[in-house]
Amino acid sequence: MANTVTPAGKKMKLHHRRHRKPPLLPGLPDHIAETCLARVRPEVLYSVCKLWRNLIYSPNFSPFLSIYVLFVSNRDADRSDSLVLKSFDPVSEKWRSVPALPEDPPLRLLVRHPFFISRNLPVQSVSVSGRLVVVAATTENFAPALLSPVVFNPLTRSWSSAPPLSAARRWCVTGACGNSVYVASGVGSQYNTEVARSVEKLSHFEHFDSICDNFEKNWKWRKLGLLKDGKFSREAIEAVCYRGKLCMVNVKGDYRKEGLVYDVENDTWQEMPEGMLAGWRGPAASMKEECLFVVDESKGALMKYNSDDDHWEEVIEFEKLQGAEHMAAEGGRVCVVCNGGIDIVVVDVVVHPPRVFVVETPEGLQAMSIHVLPRMSLDHSNSLQGLDSV
Repeated sequence: MANTVTPAGKKMKLHHRRHRKPPLLPGLPDHIAETCLARVRPEVLYSVCKLWRNLIYSPNFSPFLSIYVLFVSNRDADRSDSLVLKSFDPVSEKWRSVPALPEDPPLRLLVRHPFFISRNLPVQSVSVSGRLVVVAATTENFAPALLSPVVFNPLTRSWSSAPPLSAARRWCVTGACGNSVYVASGVGSQYNTEVARSVEKLSHFEHFDSICDNFEKNWKWRKLGLLKDGKFSREAIEAVCYRGKLCMVNVKGDYRKEGLVYDVENDTWQEMPEGMLAGWRGPAASMKEECLFVVDESKGALMKYNSDDDHWEEVIEFEKLQGAEHMAAEGGRVCVVCNGGIDIVVVDVVVHPPRVFVVETPEGLQAMSIHVLPRMSLDHSNSLQGLDSV
């Protein structure tokens, strides 16, 4: 008996043919095609077709690096400030929306206050193990805004909570070294000598999974050796990891300051080398914890530290670097927040001479901190609609 195909059957076959996912590379299974395409630069794949564009944002493709910035609105200084996290995708050259910070408990932040006309109150954050960790901020009544740090994982596009600190604080020292977060000194609702001298370390105590690791369950705080005094509770201080040591100064800008170096392996403190301290005249960051950079915010120059001779060498002088506020370094590029949080200067330090370009921040937002982390994966809709630009 001859096979017959009904009109309904023809429509069903036509539907499946039209909606069948095309191969990444004709004639090859997708898993082999992915291996081949992984050798191509993401910006090239992005420019070819939508299929390859989706591929570079999929969990199967090695994530490229993106810029992540914590913003506050600069349109209304009278209301309670709310944090907004956005990501700049260097492949599409667009700002991407990031899932909002958790609302339970709600974050009541104070960034601007009439008593501090010339500066913003800090929001302190670090990047560790491919995550962004928001550690400390201030509430409207000048109390610590966070009982527990909050953590964003770009690969899962999700927020979670870290275990609480022994004492909530603000205006503290924050830094990351290896796969651990370090917090030192600071003040609570009122000054406390024990808190001002304390040092704590947040690290994982079970097998570490960079994608699915749960900060709340698998990470814990451990108290370390005390600071000799509470001088590091006067400012929000960024501790920068350089060759296994956290380096920090107690005052920002081009002022007389005290510098300390913490050896994370031996849990010991020592004075910062004289040359390193003398040239620490603005925000600092390290690349792969091996190359230390600082911006001389008065001169507008990016400097690199030479540990052999204990001095700083100029990488490039660029006018927009004057007044630099925050910086991050990764993937051969140094990213610096400038111009009152409106511009981001990116310096490619791998090429010679260094290449500089400027990224404008989204309108109406002011940058509070900057990080370089893996790009976000696609959301559950499995299309670039989940990564729409601002």
